[in-house]
Amino acid sequence: MKSDLFGADFLARSAVPGLTVENPKTLKYVVRGEMLARQGAMIAFRGDLRFERKGQGIGGLLKRAVTGEGLPLMSVAGNGEAWFAHEAQNVFVVEIEQGDQLTVNGRNVLCFDPSLGYEIRTVKGAGMTGGGLFNSVFTGQGKLGLMCEGHPLVIPVAQGEPVFVDTDAVVGWSAHLRTSLHRSQSVGSMLRGGSGEAVQLRLDGEGFVIVRPSEAKPEQKSG
Repeated sequence: MKSDLFGADFLARSAVPGLTVENPKTLKYVVRGEMLARQGAMIAFRGDLRFERKGQGIGGLLKRAVTGEGLPLMSVAGNGEAWFAHEAQNVFVVEIEQGDQLTVNGRNVLCFDPSLGYEIRTVKGAGMTGGGLFNSVFTGQGKLGLMCEGHPLVIPVAQGEPVFVDTDAVVGWSAHLRTSLHRSQSVGSMLRGGSGEAVQLRLDGEGFVIVRPSEAKPEQKSG
């Protein structure tokens, strides 16, 4: 049987231990023990693997806010290979080193090493914004698999040069940045219908912020 479909661009690559990018829409994890992934994100696997839903509040790893904000996770244990994807979003791998802290919107987390610490924290100064009052903060050392609708934009943040981001577009940022709420239009303008850009998240300090190229929320499927 012959087809471009069977070419190198689409063929699964050789096994490399841990988390890697299989293609622009799919992450691959070679499991030798255990790893953690978003519930329902596994699209294929081979080998001896077991999938188990992770409960809440185990050792502080899966803390969940009383509002219901959080990240539904499953553990994948055993020996084998597993592939992960979600709604054909673009995928990326971030290697977190000791001393790093990365805060990420839970909707953008796909999978990660069990060596990473994970906690739901309040976004200080953000108030009850559309982007969520709580975010997932990752610490420790290991790899984190992220996903994003479209190609993300990474904006450096420098001292004295704050960056303002739409709360529905932000993916994540350096956790040591200071956050606050910023209003970019007057009350009078809002009463007249507004510009559609009333409130943003302000980030101060030194680091970076990741945004997706859309502020639209995912559409709800009917039926």
